[in-house]
Amino acid sequence: MVNRSFPQHRTSSTSRFLLRKSSPFAFSLCLIFIFASSIFVFFFFCARNVLEDEQKPLFPEPEEFPSHSHAKSEQKSVDHLWDAPSSHGFHPCVKPTSRYGAAQTSDRYITVRSNGGLNQMRAGISDMVAVAHIMNGTLVIPQLDKRSFWHDTSTFSDIFDEHHFIKTLRSDIKIVKELPKELESIPHARKHFTSWAGFGYYEEMTRLWKDYQVIHVAKSDSRLANNDLPLDIQRLRCRAMYEALHFAPPIENFGKKLVERLRLRGGRYIALHLRYEKDMLSFTGCTYGLTHLEAEELEIMREKTPHWKIKNINSTQQRIEGLCPLTPKEVGIFLQALGYLPSTLIYIAAGEIYGGDTRLSELSSRFPNIVTKETLATEEELKPFINHASQSAALDYIISIESDVFVPTYSGNMARAVEGHRRYLGHRKTITPDRKGLVDIFDKLEKGQLGEGSSLSDHVRRMHKNRQGGPRKRRGPQPGIKGRARFRTEESFFENPYECICKSKQ
Repeated sequence: MVNRSFPQHRTSSTSRFLLRKSSPFAFSLCLIFIFASSIFVFFFFCARNVLEDEQKPLFPEPEEFPSHSHAKSEQKSVDHLWDAPSSHGFHPCVKPTSRYGAAQTSDRYITVRSNGGLNQMRAGISDMVAVAHIMNGTLVIPQLDKRSFWHDTSTFSDIFDEHHFIKTLRSDIKIVKELPKELESIPHARKHFTSWAGFGYYEEMTRLWKDYQVIHVAKSDSRLANNDLPLDIQRLRCRAMYEALHFAPPIENFGKKLVERLRLRGGRYIALHLRYEKDMLSFTGCTYGLTHLEAEELEIMREKTPHWKIKNINSTQQRIEGLCPLTPKEVGIFLQALGYLPSTLIYIAAGEIYGGDTRLSELSSRFPNIVTKETLATEEELKPFINHASQSAALDYIISIESDVFVPTYSGNMARAVEGHRRYLGHRKTITPDRKGLVDIFDKLEKGQLGEGSSLSDHVRRMHKNRQGGPRKRRGPQPGIKGRARFRTEESFFENPYECICKSKQ
């Protein structure tokens, strides 16, 4: 029994000894095996990747870039934002009717001093063409305003194509470049014609010809009524504004060149008339979002300009009533809510923004693809336009007319003129912000009562569904206002010249 048990005991002890002795060796073998396996796996995957890469082109096709594909998809989803409203078959119609009386030779002259900025003067000149026709007078090329805020020394021929103006209207009125020398020293009738006057008023004014051969009109703006004028007079105003008052060739050619550069940059673009300029903020008394020092500066400026001075102006009330230009920040929120992509190309049609780049950054942080004349053109190209505000504004006008979308942030003279011209040209898309409605939204956002997102977008889009520049009748006076003051509240003829847009052949 002992003999049988001894060998068994020895075998067990030997096994344990051999395991202990071989353990370091086995461990080393294990490490070597793992290392070799790792190298094999590494080379295997490398070889596979090389083979895969050899099957791919060096520059993948566009659809292989997810970001590009996504951008393309995004762009397609906002295409409708660029579509013009339906014109419903309407087109420009400015030919005279069969009842229209052609121009007659006249030895009686009307001289005019056109007041205001570029578009105020353009509307005034167009009105004076109609007045000269009604009164059967020869129109002397108007003198442009050199004394207002802009202090522009430009003459008529510096801004407009004088020859084209005279030639285009020769069937309507006689136009001369200067008053005949022999009439310069004779007594003139100096007249401030009544604002928003009708046809009968100017028929009555022809009595002045009994005593005077020359009538000088001290102001040209708003001399004609918006409504209730004969169709032929309304169409004459359109012929003057849209067909005769072309810009001088240097302005016209350079403006078109800037439009071409914009097209090369992004194809489609928004022209944003960002009227957040010192003169407009001072004129309206709007100080929302400004520092105390900025508000004080605007107050001083307004007090020094007699015809801008408004007593007891309440900046807060002005804003609530929607009478203030949108701020750059508000414009950014508005355009984003409408659905425009951050990559949208935006041309700023305006002068210097009050607060400079700091204030403009409140818009560019949302829409970084912003350009101005200064970024589109060289200093040398812009040199002829420096210190000539009306010529510079003419460039903005051309670029705004040709834009895919026009957005004015305030209903001033340029905004009205561009909107009307775009209607005349086929109801090109013009989005006019509902400033009064938007103020309530902006205030709720600021107070945290509303957040940016789909809910805000839906609301803003609904608000502006019918504010896209489509065909409609001109708005009449605001209710509750009586007397001649009601004419001031009517929609401007040049904002919506619907008498010059029709479905029939003429």
